[in-house]
Amino acid sequence: MDLGLTGKKALVLASSQGLGLSVATALVHEGAHVVICGRSAQKLAEVAVRLSAMGPGQADFVEADLSNVSAASDIFAAAKAKLGRIDILVNNTGGPPPGTTTTPDAQTWRTYFDTMVLRVIEITNLCLPDMQANKWGRVLTIASSGVEQPIPNLAMSNTLRSSLVGWSKSLANEVGRDGITSNMQLPGRIHTARLDQLDGNNAERTGRSIEDVRAQNEAQIPVGRYGRTEEFGELAAFLVSERASYVNGSVVRCDGGATQGI
Repeated sequence: MDLGLTGKKALVLASSQGLGLSVATALVHEGAHVVICGRSAQKLAEVAVRLSAMGPGQADFVEADLSNVSAASDIFAAAKAKLGRIDILVNNTGGPPPGTTTTPDAQTWRTYFDTMVLRVIEITNLCLPDMQANKWGRVLTIASSGVEQPIPNLAMSNTLRSSLVGWSKSLANEVGRDGITSNMQLPGRIHTARLDQLDGNNAERTGRSIEDVRAQNEAQIPVGRYGRTEEFGELAAFLVSERASYVNGSVVRCDGGATQGI
């Protein structure tokens, strides 16, 4: 299937590794021109070279830290300069530290709200005028399966990412007639360095081996394994494609069937 992404201009946040990188890789593979973002210029440069060599699309990069107050305007300006316009925005942020609802103090809540929620809204608002002018655009926001089935000891992530569900649906209602879609993609246990970290924290907290933790988690997933990053990225590429023009305001799981709700 031709996804119709050849020549499209995409900005993918937090994409030097993990889920963000999987999405950027899939988009370049489909012929898009992608700007990746992250905090390490050296790492970003290496990834951009590798993605461009893979083709048929190409990759550039913007060094940025979403915790900075000016991050949204800085990222947008730099990406616009490299791309000329932004057709596709993939919102992605790192996760907060694990803990219960009472673990973080008020300032920690504010800090991660700014990074994980406010910055996403700010960047999206900056990208929308181009999309509206062109009568075509895609906004895909990556969250977590925790917004549908709260994950134990990840209370801050469950809470902050859930706020984006209402925002994304509201946005979909507002811009659908402009040829723009707004959807969310929820990863379950996709095998990334972040997941290894969480499994390690769980193992330390419960006094078990990381192998035991992983085996228990995999036993709870109907397909019996962790997801591969390329599986996540390829789904994202479809959701931001021409072929998905009638998918709007949706929350799409990529979790092997692990979420128990219907």
